[in-house]
Amino acid sequence: MSRRVVRQSKFRHVFGQAAKADQAYEDIRVSKVTWDSFFCAVNPKFLAIIVEAGGGGAFIVLPLAKTGRVDKNYPLVTGHTAPVLDIDWCPHNDNVIASASDDTTIMVWQIPDYTPMRNITEPIITLEGHSKRVGILSWHPTARNVLLSAGGDNVIIIWNVGTGEVLLSLDDMHPDVIHSVCWNSNGSLLATTCKDKTLRIIDPRKGQVVANNFEEPVALQEMDTSNGVLLPFYDPDSSIVYLCGKGDSSIRYFEITDEPPFVHYLNTFSSKEPQRGMGFMPKRGLDVSKCEIARFYKLHERKCEPIIMTVPRKSDLFQDDLYPDTPGPEPALEADEWLSGQDAEPVLISLRDGYVPPKHRELRVTKRNILDLRPPSGPRRSQSASDAPLSQQHTLETLLEEIKALRERVQAQEQRITALENMLCELVDGTD
Repeated sequence: MSRRVVRQSKFRHVFGQAAKADQAYEDIRVSKVTWDSFFCAVNPKFLAIIVEAGGGGAFIVLPLAKTGRVDKNYPLVTGHTAPVLDIDWCPHNDNVIASASDDTTIMVWQIPDYTPMRNITEPIITLEGHSKRVGILSWHPTARNVLLSAGGDNVIIIWNVGTGEVLLSLDDMHPDVIHSVCWNSNGSLLATTCKDKTLRIIDPRKGQVVANNFEEPVALQEMDTSNGVLLPFYDPDSSIVYLCGKGDSSIRYFEITDEPPFVHYLNTFSSKEPQRGMGFMPKRGLDVSKCEIARFYKLHERKCEPIIMTVPRKSDLFQDDLYPDTPGPEPALEADEWLSGQDAEPVLISLRDGYVPPKHRELRVTKRNILDLRPPSGPRRSQSASDAPLSQQHTLETLLEEIKALRERVQAQEQRITALENMLCELVDGTD
């Protein structure tokens, strides 16, 4: 008589549980725009959600602790002239978030640790380079200030947010709409999917497709008959992939191993309400004292609900096997180093004593002077020919000086307003 052998795995009994009602975020008008992005981004400090907004695009940013009902007049992050399609927190600065829009621009925002008293309308920088809507954003996992964007023009642009410059433009890789883009762990390669049903592995610095049209999958997993888009989340620390169907009400999760059959079904978390989007907390934002190995932020029509994945353990001690060292907030490379060909693995941190997010860190943008980038002028042919460029140069320099003076004046006014708002908040807190 044969006995069935059960595969050994510490994640076999992982279970999902929705947070209590008072831990949800209520009365949020989640965006109804037709686009297959996550609509939600989260880090150890903040929760960001794309919302409905008149006269342009907007998203809301809430401190994680601000659960319960959200006031209808709560300040938004506004600035785009068309719907926001994607948002992504910078992995190296928990106060910096990028947004992509139907208006063809990308905006990068600095979020203060305090709750602002009015809408945030001025981005740190606006990145313009796409000719159609921008629907995908992804920060480089190890290089500082490197951001990827993909648009409806079938172009991928990689930016240096610290200077506002285009580092690389991949404009002949995809013949049709790009559906998704993902970096590998050290940011040396990209994986993309396209409407032409082709998966591509791209070396962005060489501008080459290095793998394409894999002949046979190593594993094939039948799902269901739903036609909703699957939102995948992979945790490299546990080798678990979570699949959340947009418009579905379940999260299926599988363990990935190096031996056949490679993909092992673990379980399904099911609820009554369908999800309109999903956020995934970085590992450093989890509660290790409760053996929490993943936390999702599920978007409903008018609320956001945390869903916690836990490995049942009896001991209250730190579980080394569940929490290997994980990527922290420090970059391993500068943008120029990565562009020159260097690669580096993420800088890891231990979660043994928990993780405390660093205080507010400002992203400084230093735009290069366009006069420094101008090619040298050719030999002079005549006196009249040489006078015109000098005159134009003088006019351009004057304009640049005026713009710089105006920008400094606006920044000074913004700082003064912020200081007054902080004083008012302190006064209000003091009266409470």
